[in-house]
Amino acid sequence: MGATAGTVWGRAEQQDFRSRVRGTLLGAAVGDALGAPVDGLTLEQIREAHGAEGLVDLAFGHGRRGSVTHLTQLTLFTLDGLIRAQVRRDTGAWHPPTDLHRAYRRWRATQSDWGPDERRKDDGWLAREEWLYARRDPARSCLIGFGDDVMGTLDAPKSPGERGPEAAARSTPFGLLVGWEPQLVMQLAVECAAQTHGHPTAYLAAGAYAVIVHGLARGESLDGAVQRALAILAARPGQQPVADALQHALGAVRQGMPTPGRVEELAGDGTAEGLLAVAVYCALVGEDVRHGLCLAVNQGGPSGVAGALTGGLLGALHGETALPPAWLAELEGRPTMLVLADDFAMEMTQGPALHGPGGSAPGWLARYPRA
Repeated sequence: MGATAGTVWGRAEQQDFRSRVRGTLLGAAVGDALGAPVDGLTLEQIREAHGAEGLVDLAFGHGRRGSVTHLTQLTLFTLDGLIRAQVRRDTGAWHPPTDLHRAYRRWRATQSDWGPDERRKDDGWLAREEWLYARRDPARSCLIGFGDDVMGTLDAPKSPGERGPEAAARSTPFGLLVGWEPQLVMQLAVECAAQTHGHPTAYLAAGAYAVIVHGLARGESLDGAVQRALAILAARPGQQPVADALQHALGAVRQGMPTPGRVEELAGDGTAEGLLAVAVYCALVGEDVRHGLCLAVNQGGPSGVAGALTGGLLGALHGETALPPAWLAELEGRPTMLVLADDFAMEMTQGPALHGPGGSAPGWLARYPRA
């Protein structure tokens, strides 16, 4: 994050960045909301329930249309943790994986507590949002990984055999650190993924995904962002399955009209690298955001993750105004997401004005405590 401090952000750049941050966060959330109701259904079952075209609109899940899952909850806490890390930097304490682990532990409390605990003064505002205290099918790996104060690391990861895609799905915000070098973005995403998903393909898929989002947030093409991720991956032990999956996605683009069968083939057995391939493929071949998201979720694998990963890419690529307005209108938690996205954009572009040598804004430090 060091590079952002020296960057001079003009007004137009700030507005473009804010739109991409909003687009990335809302895109991932709307993809999650679209796919989650058909998670685990076969394509035949999806068509039986939703017609020959499959799922083409938000469906009911958790008692309403547009509800999100733990994937979106954790993504919000990723953003919260990144803001808190930046705020704490002034104190000389600078270890973002620890700040992210603390943020994820705040999420973990929402999965066991009845509601916000006003006595925990250092929780900040996000952990006081009542709607986040709903249990939305949290992955067991996430509950275990964040179940105690011991932080998983690359040397001693939590759940070393876990290859699922959930860590990748919460890694979208790392790509929004546009002032960072892409190698550092990957390193942070990888270290934070290892807190719950200890298999190299799972944490390297999370790192590659963050680097791809990072390229898009900096205005690169999707193809260019994927090539950069492949180049950075090349030096990492255990990267071959992830690199192969990305190459497979790029190759599939040239094979004619997209079909659910092709998406299912890329998804494989639902591990992290397969879902990363699905997201890249659907974002590349989708005619627009709606088409790309529908393509991602109409398959027999983890549809919610596929939608979330694809939506994050499309939102970073096109900004918030490209997202389907009818879906955003029903998206659970959208007011919270907009405030958090704007806070993140403000921290990254104008942090020194909020907490710097010239004094601190007390309201900001109440929202994002240094503790």
